[in-house]
Amino acid sequence: MKRGEIKELVKSASENINVINAYFCYASVYYNLIPLTINDKLFLAINEYDFIFDGFSIYRFKDLIKVKIKNDMCDKILKYEGLTTDIAVPNVDITDWKSVFESLKKMKRNIIVEKKSIDDEDSEFVIGRIEKIYKNFAYIWNFDADGIWNDSPIKVPYSQITNITFGSRYVDTFSKYLDEPPFND
Repeated sequence: MKRGEIKELVKSASENINVINAYFCYASVYYNLIPLTINDKLFLAINEYDFIFDGFSIYRFKDLIKVKIKNDMCDKILKYEGLTTDIAVPNVDITDWKSVFESLKKMKRNIIVEKKSIDDEDSEFVIGRIEKIYKNFAYIWNFDADGIWNDSPIKVPYSQITNITFGSRYVDTFSKYLDEPPFND
C-alpha cells in the first residue's frame, strides 16, 4: 500500500472509532488497533483482542505496510457492547518521541518500549519507568521477570523505537507487585 493511502485509512478509522488490522514491517501477523490520535509520523491506538482492550500503544507510520479497516461483525459487537463509546483517550503529546516520553513521565507509570525487528535476535524490549529525557534519547529503569530493578537505567535512543505501550494488563498488574524504581522522582 502507498503511504498516503495508509494514513488516510488510519485517519478514517480514528474519526469513526473503527478497528483496523495493522500490518507492520517487523511482524508476520497483524495487530487489531483502534487509532485514537494521529499526526504525520506517529499514532496512538488502543489495542484490541477478542473484545478486550489491552492498553495503549504509540506506533510509527513508517513501519506500517498495510492497513485494513475491519468493519466486520467483531467491529459491530464492540459498538453494540458500548465498548467504543467508553474509550478515554489518554493525554499524550505524540508530536515526537521526546514529547511522548515527557507525557508518559508525568503519569508516573511503567511502560514498555520496543525495538521490533522481523529478526527476533535484533529486537529489544525495555519495561520500566522513565528516569530522564533528552533530545534524542531517554533513560529508563528496567525491571526483569522477577521484578528486580536493574542497577542503572538503560539508554534508549529514539531512532530505534518502533512502539511504546502503557496501560496494558501485563504492565499494570506486574507493577502492583513491584517496589518503586531505585531513583527519587
